[in-house]
Amino acid sequence: MRKLNFIPGNDIALLHCGADFFSKMLSEIDQATQEIYLETYIFADDATSSKVQVALCRAAARGVQVRVIVDWIGCGDGRSDLLVKDFANAGVACRRFNPWFKRGLARTHRKICVIDRRAALVGGLNIIDDFISDDGSGQVLDFPRWDFAVHVTGDLVAQIHFEVKAQWLKMGKMGLISRLKLIRNLRSQVRSSSHQPMMAALVVRDNLRNRTTIQKAYLQALGLARKRAILANPYFAPGGKLRRALISAASRGVDVTLLIGVGQFHLQDAVANSFYPKLLLHGVKIVEYGKTQLHAKVAVIDHDWATVGSSNFDGLSLFVNQEANIVIRNQVFADSLTTYLEQGISDGVPVDAKEYANKAWYKRAWYGIVYFLYRGLMRIATLGNYT
Repeated sequence: MRKLNFIPGNDIALLHCGADFFSKMLSEIDQATQEIYLETYIFADDATSSKVQVALCRAAARGVQVRVIVDWIGCGDGRSDLLVKDFANAGVACRRFNPWFKRGLARTHRKICVIDRRAALVGGLNIIDDFISDDGSGQVLDFPRWDFAVHVTGDLVAQIHFEVKAQWLKMGKMGLISRLKLIRNLRSQVRSSSHQPMMAALVVRDNLRNRTTIQKAYLQALGLARKRAILANPYFAPGGKLRRALISAASRGVDVTLLIGVGQFHLQDAVANSFYPKLLLHGVKIVEYGKTQLHAKVAVIDHDWATVGSSNFDGLSLFVNQEANIVIRNQVFADSLTTYLEQGISDGVPVDAKEYANKAWYKRAWYGIVYFLYRGLMRIATLGNYT
């Protein structure tokens, strides 16, 4: 793969859970003077999302150009349609991503906000109260959903802005020539690598020019890993390449730990369990996190490589949906994220290889059946790319 486009000269702050994220987002929206782009999978109807909606409308009232992208599936048809209407009444432009699957199966699962081309927020948090379950059940959580984002200022913001603006334009009415020019311009957004402090790269996945970019970023980092790798994700069902990369790293002595969210979707848990025996056999440590909903899509490798973003370790995120991650090469940032990950590991339950080997045969058979069905569906959805 081509090297990641690391851009120096950035100030990147880690945001943990909704308390950090929404306070920063609302502050940035209130300071906006020119334009705001917001792209999200879920824009819920609760007290927290209402604060964001009001802030965006308030910005539009003072002359800021505000553009919002919501996913049709993530928000639901009724909710997304209402958002479009309510925002329009307040002078905010809002577009729904791929309603009724008119452009295939892909969803926008990205969570991006750019303010005045000066600051950006990228990560895993939707616009939803993090004490309310994000599966539509309305269940109140005992602890806030465990998730992360980053607040970015510096040279990388220009690339993030270009990406979200391009998304907005592609969702409008554009001729074929205009679309081809836009794709060419996106491809030209390449700057030379540098080794200055706080280097970061925006890594996106789409179905045009970046089909496997996020997965390849993980594969490259794991391939170069020498000491330690901690990866946290709520939905663990990657293809064979990523599973083999984890095993390869552990086999050559890297301390590999997977922190996996459990308890929200039982079928998803069963799919994840189908991979446990082989991973455990080759030395990959697995910790199940059930204290609250784990929604984080983050990793730290060798204390100087870290990523925060929206991409899950499943077939949809890695091969179908549109995703956005930030990769940071900075030891201070990586150490900060590691501290949270170690706390998550402490709050989780390690999977013991010997105990797991003694699981009842019917449970192991169930895991295999669910994985077989999942793999079949993913092969259809990904046109054979998921293996």
